[in-house]
Amino acid sequence: MEFVLEINTEEMPLLHVKAALQQLKRNFEDVLVSKGLVDKKKKPGKIETFGTCRRLIIYGDLIAYQRNKEEIIFGPPKSVAFAPDGSLTPAVMGFARSLGVKVDSLEVVSNEKGEYIAVKKIQKGRSAKDVLPQVLPDIITRLSFPKMMRWGANDFKFSRPIRYIFCILEGEQLSFMVNGISTIDFTTGHKLYFPAPIKVKSFQEYRRLLKKNKVLIEEKTRKSRIKNLIEKKLAPLEAQCFPDEKLLDKLANDVEYPYVFLGAFPKKYLNLPIEILSTAMREGQNLLSVIKGKKQLPVFLGVTDACNDEKGFVSKGNERVLKARLEDARFFWEQDSKIPLKERAENLRQVVFQESLGSYEDKSERIKKIALYLVNKVDAGKKKQQIKQAAELCKADLLTEMVREFPSLQGKAGGIYARKEKYSFAVWKAIYEHYQPVSLDDPSPSSLIGAILAVCDKLDSIVGVLGLEIEISGSKDPFGLRRNAQGICSIVLDKKLDFSFPRLLDKVIKVYEDCLIKNRSELKEICLEFFKNRIEYIFSHLGFRYDLINAVLSSGVDKNYNTFLKMKALNSLKDNLKFKTLILTSKRVNNILRGQPMYRVNQDLLIEKEERELYTTYSIIRDNVRPLFLSGDFSRAQRIVLTLGSSIDNFFDNVLVMAEDKRIKRNRLALLQQVSKLFSQIADYSEVVIEGEKD
Repeated sequence: MEFVLEINTEEMPLLHVKAALQQLKRNFEDVLVSKGLVDKKKKPGKIETFGTCRRLIIYGDLIAYQRNKEEIIFGPPKSVAFAPDGSLTPAVMGFARSLGVKVDSLEVVSNEKGEYIAVKKIQKGRSAKDVLPQVLPDIITRLSFPKMMRWGANDFKFSRPIRYIFCILEGEQLSFMVNGISTIDFTTGHKLYFPAPIKVKSFQEYRRLLKKNKVLIEEKTRKSRIKNLIEKKLAPLEAQCFPDEKLLDKLANDVEYPYVFLGAFPKKYLNLPIEILSTAMREGQNLLSVIKGKKQLPVFLGVTDACNDEKGFVSKGNERVLKARLEDARFFWEQDSKIPLKERAENLRQVVFQESLGSYEDKSERIKKIALYLVNKVDAGKKKQQIKQAAELCKADLLTEMVREFPSLQGKAGGIYARKEKYSFAVWKAIYEHYQPVSLDDPSPSSLIGAILAVCDKLDSIVGVLGLEIEISGSKDPFGLRRNAQGICSIVLDKKLDFSFPRLLDKVIKVYEDCLIKNRSELKEICLEFFKNRIEYIFSHLGFRYDLINAVLSSGVDKNYNTFLKMKALNSLKDNLKFKTLILTSKRVNNILRGQPMYRVNQDLLIEKEERELYTTYSIIRDNVRPLFLSGDFSRAQRIVLTLGSSIDNFFDNVLVMAEDKRIKRNRLALLQQVSKLFSQIADYSEVVIEGEKD
């Protein structure tokens, strides 16, 4: 059965729309699977969500009726159900009466406790039309947003006021109510241009008529239209749009039917760096810069909602506002350039980073010390002078007028001013990039010095804040610690940085000296667990299976890039039949060793052929994989370890581990402990789930 739901609201921001659509899909699917109206393995069962700044839409192909369910109701045990003469006892008669059934419908049914008198009842499945009105109000009211608001005289909270709720099932209106708002049997087109009611009977008709009335429900369609219109506008200029995917995402959500307009600004502002021009255009006005080659053109692009601006009112209005903003930016650029970055950095002591952690001058000094340590660990010792300069200057732009006006230029502004002051490419580029990445989709610093500076800056913040026992929760992370930890992990993976993370933590904690409240060893463990959670999130985002992630992260966090290589190696073998067999064998080994103290292998006590063979094979494999572990070639190492499987199986088939002779028993346990230790250098295989495996 075809189901369509539209929640029509006042304009919502992009983050709210994305959050709501994720929740709608997940919650709707989970509830309907539990109710038997969606089967993920078969059709029907397709669930899709769509959204605009004014609409949250869910479409589903649902099962019309729930399956009938057989319910068994148990009564008295069979042992007390019959009298000596074979007649039914009063207990059985009372059981039948209580259920309103005839005695001859009772039967004897066995369960894990024994045989009981029972009655089997068929619970008839309900229709989707009956189930949906009961579950949909709860699904909608449970939606949460980064910020929620109330309107009118009630306590109901949502992202923005709900205008109406449209819902149909198989072409007919589905009636229910959400906080006093009843569903209706029509939708509307674009709010400004086509507000008249539109009645539809199917999802295809819904999509088609909304498009006709200037509403495109798919974000990718709106974004594609924007890009196509941009190409048409810029074709005569032989120019391109300055890359800004985040702004394009926002623009695609801010409108329901996009039109692109072109505007111009005076050429005198072209002496400003392109980053400053594009930021001035983006912030406040959501305008896109235009470039030809690598040079900015004195034009801009904007997106309007369902208005093609034939008379140019929209573009002229934007031109007036932008001219004032660019004039401000030019003034800031000229004034900031009068004071060198080095002189500005001397005043960072006046800017507080955090009350207990000192000023930004203190932070810069800590970053420098940490960076000078890390630069040696990643074989970049020759770049010490450059990393020192970059660390001393990286926060100086916080004192510029440009960053005060455009906070998103932090780091970039410092890099641009350093470039103007003729610092080396390595120094200004590191300053420019040291806030990167700010999300999983954001690129890591392109240079090694920039990567080192970014890691040190972010880690300094994490250790400092956690060391002060400042509470971090799901909605409360004022210093962006999760984002910083995620950024560090991304940099390590992208730049293939090979260093001991626990030792780097020791250095950072030591640099803080006595500023922190938390005990050093306890703080280190908290930080390691914090980063382990972030790596787990990144691996999950990359599509790795949860059990493989658990297996790789079981030993904690050390060299994070090596952890990634282990993850790839394990993932590459997940469907290998030999690997699955080895996993089961490894679990058997771990079960035997559970709770056993550590023993040492005595070769003289290896009396059986199979245990000698296992020890010999293990020793050869251990020696062969040791250099592979050191070089990070875990994929090859793991394939070699696979060859140990047959020897272990022969050992278990022919050797009694728990021998009566205690010395023999301990020696065999010691042999298995060595094998288990070899496995653990790659992953904890006991965490890997094999399909069909019994618990």
